Amino acid sequence: MEYRKLGKTDLNVSRLSYGASPLGSVFRDISEDDGIRTVHTAIDMGVNLIDVSPYYGLTKAETVLGKALKGIPRDKYILSTKAGRYGAEYADFDFSEKKIRSSLDESLNRLGVDGVDILFLHDIEFGNLEQIFNEALPCLQALKQEGKVRYIGVTGYPLKMFSETIKQADIDCILTYCRYALYDNSLANIIPSLEEKGVGIINASPTGMGLLTNRGAPEWHPGNQQLLDACQKAVKLCQSQGVDITEVALQYAIDHPAISSTLVGTANPVNIVKNIEWAEKPVNQALVKEIRKLFDNVPVVWPSGYPENQD
Repeated sequence: MEYRKLGKTDLNVSRLSYGASPLGSVFRDISEDDGIRTVHTAIDMGVNLIDVSPYYGLTKAETVLGKALKGIPRDKYILSTKAGRYGAEYADFDFSEKKIRSSLDESLNRLGVDGVDILFLHDIEFGNLEQIFNEALPCLQALKQEGKVRYIGVTGYPLKMFSETIKQADIDCILTYCRYALYDNSLANIIPSLEEKGVGIINASPTGMGLLTNRGAPEWHPGNQQLLDACQKAVKLCQSQGVDITEVALQYAIDHPAISSTLVGTANPVNIVKNIEWAEKPVNQALVKEIRKLFDNVPVVWPSGYPENQD
């Protein structure tokens, strides 16, 4: 496993990291035992960054992850969780200092740890930016000074959120999703400004939340029909060459040298082994070029959060 420094932090994170949302049965009902074995397998194979949130499975993912981490030496893994998002509706977001502090305490209890390495504000495009910058981020800074968290950051879908945040606040890293993938690599546009500030980059959903998989996107996927159709063409192109599109998607995402780590989520031990093995192989650049052409003139971005917070 290759490791990369996360921005200006002292964290060396595995190039492939584990996204624990499937432990909350977010995509399908899972076997808790399988989920725990998946975490153990990932750590045994060198994955050291694990990301979770109280939102995933409405605290179930953190609870299962806490069981999986029990007995594992704390220096074997780097742990990140989030605060601010607790459900799917706008009313389920709370970026107040009081809620952030209580949320962190509850997360630490579920996870069975004294502190987390990274605390993110979760999907800030669903919050009031004045509150984010004047209350929520100062709260995270205070938690950092108190030693409850080592580093802080924000997550979101619109790239505008990251550009605005690094103008307003001193953060250590971002967690972006679906914005550096075969169909949309627009994250690359803001990487220079992030690097200038020493902000580390963690990338999630290299398959675009299921778009670039043989199974295809779930019914709830927010992408438009043109995007879904183009992704199906990409799947068939890969199948015609005897290649799993998920392999290409993963290799493409982790290939960018400025992205410290790419999150993959599964609750299947066999799948995590497969992902790790794929990550160790070079990407087929000729195939990538063919796939990328399929998305020329296709609208690849969907709305997320308040209208004023969109790209």
